[in-house]
Amino acid sequence: MTDLNKRSMLKVAALSAVAAAALIGCGKKEEPAPAPAPAAAAPAPAPKPEPLKIAFAYVGPVGDGGWTFAHDNGRKALEKELGDKVVTSYVEKVPESADAERVIRDMASQGNKLIFGTTFGYMEPMLKVAGDFKDVKFEHATGYKNADNMRTYDSRTYEGAYMAGVIAGKMTKSNTLGVVASIPIPEVIRNINSFTMGAQSVNPKVKTKVVWVNEWFNPPKETEAATALINGGADVLMQNTDSSAVLQTAEKMNKRAFGWDSDMTAYGPKAHLGSAIINWGPYYIKAAKDALEGKWTNQGSWWGVKEGAIDMVSIAADVPEETKTKIAEIKKGLTDGSFVIWKGPIVGQDGKELIAKDAVADEKFLGGINFYVKGVEGKVPGAK
Repeated sequence: MTDLNKRSMLKVAALSAVAAAALIGCGKKEEPAPAPAPAAAAPAPAPKPEPLKIAFAYVGPVGDGGWTFAHDNGRKALEKELGDKVVTSYVEKVPESADAERVIRDMASQGNKLIFGTTFGYMEPMLKVAGDFKDVKFEHATGYKNADNMRTYDSRTYEGAYMAGVIAGKMTKSNTLGVVASIPIPEVIRNINSFTMGAQSVNPKVKTKVVWVNEWFNPPKETEAATALINGGADVLMQNTDSSAVLQTAEKMNKRAFGWDSDMTAYGPKAHLGSAIINWGPYYIKAAKDALEGKWTNQGSWWGVKEGAIDMVSIAADVPEETKTKIAEIKKGLTDGSFVIWKGPIVGQDGKELIAKDAVADEKFLGGINFYVKGVEGKVPGAK
């Protein structure tokens, strides 16, 4: 083989090696970079619980300036405190009759799970509806019957009546007080007696006259009753009715009177001696929280000055300072338990001792009062 041929063959071999290397290089694939791990998904937000639907049945109009107005203020306080956790509604002017059952049953049918009935006469209708709606919680104001899903609540209005009596006993010139009374149930009779006892604690000469109107809210009847009491010699009036008519009548006839359930100063500023008010807000807030938190039971409540439910407010400027100081002392005593209104000796209208010296009336006694104490004139309607 010639050198030329050898060189040619070596050249071909070299070129073949280069080509093979090039082919190998071109065929090499780069490994892809590993994909980043997927980010952890954010947990889905918990579904927002449905608000608790709450309904109120009112015996009077929300604008009565007294009882129903106070309840509606409590409803508004509940809404403000619990916000979107609750939805509230109300029906006003619900009679204490078959209509009450219809309205309360309708409230339950509409999905309300907490229902408040705000007057004594709703007791039996509410009890009946409660039996048909076991998943609904019912609250009855001022009553005494309950069920597994129905409880009672009340305010110690007699504490406000007693404080009004202390002021009245000091301010009366005729020593004759008057009460426009609604319906002769223990709650109202207890308030008349407490008013009289408060007055007698500072003025033993006081006597109290009563006119019954047999309705909670009837301004014309309340006006008529207040006029009759003033014409009969009463110069300071209290009421256990729901409108501002008694105070307005006292203003027109140049006498003095108290606001009841709500601050009624504006209805008769010259006549107004003070207002015995009820603050339902704290109770309504607690009841709703009980229901929301699964803590609701059928155990009833009876709140007063101690719990912030009862107060005497807007005492008139001409009430003596010593009397205002006494009212402050009574409030303090009712709050810390050092003062008790229904503590003996307490004597009935007939002179017989009802509560012995230093004995304290229990709640059963207070809940069944159907008599007048000494100093109250007339007879309790229906009493034997």
